[in-house]
Amino acid sequence: MKEVKDLSKEELLELLADASKNWLAHDGLWFRFVEDKFGIDAAMELDRKAWEKFTVFEAKRIKKRLGIEPEGGIPALAQALKFRLYAHINVQEIKEMSDTRCVFRMKSCRVQEARKRQRLPDFPCKSVGIVEYSGFAKTIDSRIKTTCLTCPPDPHPPDVWCAWEFKLES
Repeated sequence: MKEVKDLSKEELLELLADASKNWLAHDGLWFRFVEDKFGIDAAMELDRKAWEKFTVFEAKRIKKRLGIEPEGGIPALAQALKFRLYAHINVQEIKEMSDTRCVFRMKSCRVQEARKRQRLPDFPCKSVGIVEYSGFAKTIDSRIKTTCLTCPPDPHPPDVWCAWEFKLES
């Protein structure tokens, strides 16, 4: 009988991708059930509250696992973003990287693409994203300011679902 410790590197990476997909499926199901019972406004409010806490837990665990020092700046944030659960199932990139600024772009988003397949409008995730990305960045380095460049319901280019600017403030 096979156990996790017996898996090859490739199998472990597949397991990580499956776990990320399962987490996202649970998140989506939770949201849809809350929306069905209480409406979109309540679901969005509760989603923001959940992300406000979860993003900090995720950032702290990543910092610990990678040995990221406090106040590690934009390079630490860029490294940490690669280890989020989303990073294993979405296509993301960091552009315009410097010691004081970077732009993070989500090029492929499983949530939005699933909605597209279901012929649903873009999920209006901007208010949740502001809480999520700001909280994540501040947990990595309290000096980082996050600005949303585009995120649904905003119009966005066809090859980018959302984009976020991170700046190191003195």
